[in-house]
Amino acid sequence: MTTLALRVQEAFQAHFHAAPVFLVRAPGRVNLIGEHTDYNEGFVLPMAIDRAVWIAMRPRPDRRVLVHSLDLSQDAEFSLDALEKGTPGWSEYIKGVAWAMLTEALELHGWEGMMTGDVPIGSGLSSSAALEMASARTFAGASNLEWDPARMALLGQKAENQWVGVQCGIMDQMVSAAARRGHALFLDCRSLEYRHIPLPPQVAVCVLDTGTRRDLVDSAYNERRLQCESAAHFFGVRALRDVDPEAFQAGSQLLDPLIRRRARHIISENSRVLQAVQAMQREDVQALGELLDASHASLRDDFEVSSPALNAIVEIARKLPGCLGARMTGAGFGGCALALVREEQAPDFSREVAAEYGLRTGLTPSVYLCQAEEGASLSNPAVNPA
Repeated sequence: MTTLALRVQEAFQAHFHAAPVFLVRAPGRVNLIGEHTDYNEGFVLPMAIDRAVWIAMRPRPDRRVLVHSLDLSQDAEFSLDALEKGTPGWSEYIKGVAWAMLTEALELHGWEGMMTGDVPIGSGLSSSAALEMASARTFAGASNLEWDPARMALLGQKAENQWVGVQCGIMDQMVSAAARRGHALFLDCRSLEYRHIPLPPQVAVCVLDTGTRRDLVDSAYNERRLQCESAAHFFGVRALRDVDPEAFQAGSQLLDPLIRRRARHIISENSRVLQAVQAMQREDVQALGELLDASHASLRDDFEVSSPALNAIVEIARKLPGCLGARMTGAGFGGCALALVREEQAPDFSREVAAEYGLRTGLTPSVYLCQAEEGASLSNPAVNPA
């Protein structure tokens, strides 16, 4: 049993004076490649990581939800019959998921739970989607609902879009709901068709947390989305996914220069995702690393969502032995980068990138060697310990 799984169960026992009935886990994610393409109905290639939100819970006979955050020492309580938006915070994600599920006429029951997690907040590893999918898995378990990963991912996205107010795409919720251990998830964000692509052997995925944070609600994220919609309107298509590189080259000169750069990133990034899948399938880690490098340049120069800290840690990573490629990951403006590193050199790489980044910036980074994990799960801790 993992440390967090044991800790959250013991805390539940102490807080609610009973053993939990279910243990829920939903992972964060790192996106290997395909940034900002999800809300443009394009292609993405994320993987779930071995950092997650955990909820120990037991169903209630009524329609009240009581949750205690072990990490923040805060309580939240609400009724499924009287959902109202409150002050922005972690409980709004749980409430928003309940609201989204109720809009689908799903019959929900109340529950009481203890929550903890180790997905860094605001780092670009999708702590919000992990919380949404943990909440959905908990409501499904308490209410005896079938777990449909795609449907639940869409409900999590609806909660974030319409309740929390962030116009995110579907990628984060989908990989948290449907991932497979040892694989990345190649997702078509329009059809929601997906394939599990094995990670190449003898390489490690190293997440480089810059120690800087951003808040998507207050960032330029929604602005970038509007710019992409403007470009799609110019080309007369539903989304930029429908513009291929040749059509862009032929027609983009009449676009506003800023909008042209935004569109060029999305169109070239979709192409890089497809190339990355092919590189992984033939275990060509050199080509995969070069695609990561090209993605970062595009995000930095065309989409302009990088930051000095992200650029610094990517530059440092690329110069170190064993690094095949590196790029910022997540929505940007702070948070994390990732590096693809030869497995045998990953421990030395991790120490060296942290040390040099600290010297150059004065910031304290965190470096995680991540494993590709399963999507959201529910277990009976008494029968099947995590």
